[in-house]
Amino acid sequence: MPISDPKPHEPGRDCPLCPRLVQYRHEQRKLHPDWFNAPVPTFGSDDARLLIAGLAPGVAGANRTGRPFTGDFAGELLYGTLIHFGFAKGEFKADPKDGLTLKDTMIANAVRCVPPQNKPLPVEIRTCNGFLRARIDALPKLTAIVALGRIAHDGVLTALGARKSAHPFSHGGEHQLGEVRLFDSYHCSRYNTNTGVLTPEMFRVVFGRVRAYLDSV
Repeated sequence: MPISDPKPHEPGRDCPLCPRLVQYRHEQRKLHPDWFNAPVPTFGSDDARLLIAGLAPGVAGANRTGRPFTGDFAGELLYGTLIHFGFAKGEFKADPKDGLTLKDTMIANAVRCVPPQNKPLPVEIRTCNGFLRARIDALPKLTAIVALGRIAHDGVLTALGARKSAHPFSHGGEHQLGEVRLFDSYHCSRYNTNTGVLTPEMFRVVFGRVRAYLDSV
């Protein structure tokens, strides 16, 4: 995998693998030279037992700030829920310098670069899956994964070599994949919450189950 960063689970700042995303990245750098505008690195502890898999950086969210789910509405719901269940501590202020830390948790996106209209192409999802697979392999204590949305769910299955037909996505679904338990949730996007597809209570139920599972193993 030709990446500029020696870590196989972290693409370099100028990762060249997806031409469309590279072009969009360059456009954003010209428009917003003070933004992060690069593949967004994972956030959290290397000895985490919980991995949260998202979709991709939002153009004015993580693409701007450089931290997953930071700078847009999705982060408010996600980090508020993580704090509630003890997976994070501090105060979320939508700023990488807010001092918020994750506890026993890591966050990574299925696609590391911001895609136009927040819609990565299948080839881009496949290309970036190598980073997700390497990230999973580098977590020695990994016990549970939360997939936020179908694309993240499918990406996790691909990374773990599991058949999609045997593990269909559904909100609240759970799948045992070897030693790792996969928990599914609808993505915590503003669109999903505004349309009622996902409510804060539905989201909390999923993470409550994750908390109970990790406390039991």
